[in-house]
Amino acid sequence: MKVLDQTRCIGCHACTTACKAENDVPLGVSRTYVKSVEVGRFPQVRRAFQVNRCNQCEDPPCVGACPTRAMFQRPDGIVDFDKRLCIGCKACIAACPYDAIFINPEDHSAEKCNFCAHRLEMGLAPACVVVCPTQAIIIGDANDESSAVSRIIRREAVSVRRPEKHTRPNLFYKGAHSSTLDAVAARRPSGGTFAWAEMPQGRDVVNSGYPKRYSPDSSSVPAVVSYDVAHQLAWGWRVSLYTWTKGVAAGALLVPVALAVFGALSWSSVLVRIVGPSVGLGFLGLTGALLVWDLKHPWRFYLIFTEHHWKSWLVRGAVILNALGLVLVAELVAGIASSRSAGQVLAGFALVAALMAAVYTAYLFAQARGRDLWQSPVLAVHLAVEAVLAGAASLLLPAAVLDPSAVHVLEAVVAPAAGAYLLLRVLEVSFHHPTAQSRLAVWEMTRGRFAPWFLLGGLFVAAGILAPFLGWWAALVALAGVLAQGHAYVQAAQAVPLA
Repeated sequence: MKVLDQTRCIGCHACTTACKAENDVPLGVSRTYVKSVEVGRFPQVRRAFQVNRCNQCEDPPCVGACPTRAMFQRPDGIVDFDKRLCIGCKACIAACPYDAIFINPEDHSAEKCNFCAHRLEMGLAPACVVVCPTQAIIIGDANDESSAVSRIIRREAVSVRRPEKHTRPNLFYKGAHSSTLDAVAARRPSGGTFAWAEMPQGRDVVNSGYPKRYSPDSSSVPAVVSYDVAHQLAWGWRVSLYTWTKGVAAGALLVPVALAVFGALSWSSVLVRIVGPSVGLGFLGLTGALLVWDLKHPWRFYLIFTEHHWKSWLVRGAVILNALGLVLVAELVAGIASSRSAGQVLAGFALVAALMAAVYTAYLFAQARGRDLWQSPVLAVHLAVEAVLAGAASLLLPAAVLDPSAVHVLEAVVAPAAGAYLLLRVLEVSFHHPTAQSRLAVWEMTRGRFAPWFLLGGLFVAAGILAPFLGWWAALVALAGVLAQGHAYVQAAQAVPLA
């Protein structure tokens, strides 16, 4: 357990440099760093410091999200990592509510503060504790009443970051100003607040100056961030695209089979037998390629199956996608053989596999506890509707060429699905968002950096409502709108700094 006494911290960054030297951390990333905030108005101004690092949670979200057990909790409670098992999926980064994990740019594996576990095993204190000139970093056993850590926690006012996430952090702050503990309580100048060596590079860095009405008023005294490290998005455009290709793959199977079950399409229709399974397999292949491509260690993707951690929804999702692939192949074989009875027998498996593939991403995103926008109670329903819309829209053009009698049936699916999709999105945005992080994510999506994607995507999806009047091209426009809105949703949730 660790106490950071911010009343003693002088912002010298000795802990950062010692950590880099001890653990060979390259420039541009840090396992621990010192953030500073200017509090007050001139001339009554002071600088508040806060040391940021892994909180060594008792219930660490990164461990639950990691698909290969590369992030693990030792018997002594330290949350450690094994780079040999890391596939670079960045699920741990998305899951951490404290922005404490990063990808090492040299070995492309995830890492963070691990309490200098190798030094503790030799009876030595962590490097940051040794070099701190003011003894602002205190470690010890909270169960030992004679330890300094235990005395401070029991007798003095201490705080933890984001207690509402229920991770039970073992990092306590003494005397920390509220504007440093809350990542969005202090104004973040749009001009940048980074040291020269950490100036943001590329489009993945977000350091927006948010409107005050969307930020919490944690203090009556104004506060401005004066030094911080760059906040980067864990999952980029490939993950946004994957959610879309997966929706098309699931919907291309779900829609025609469901229509056949309810008698709207014949079991002998080419859409049910050949086109639906073929489109599904094609987009499922794209989904798998995108997921592997997004890994920092793509050649280690097999570890998801050989070193799997079943609690991770990345592992469960991989199993679901493989099951969907098997059902799609079986449906296509039955269709080529013109076996109506086989298709009917497979229908139940097809509906279940397609629906599970459509909605499991909601549970994957829910494991990212720090991304409040993704903690939506309607996300699974929204993904199911999205799959129906995407599946029907993707089949309309083939239907116009191969089975014109099915066009009106598919148009009758696209129109209400587009309307339901937009309604759910409006409800998702309009719901009361209890945290500043979720409110700021909504602002980023609807008015900020990702607003063009969101607004144009909504306009395109609205075209799908007119599919019965405008034809197949309106459905394809709606399909593009789903992609644009999905991109805005995935990226905006990650755009809000957590530390």
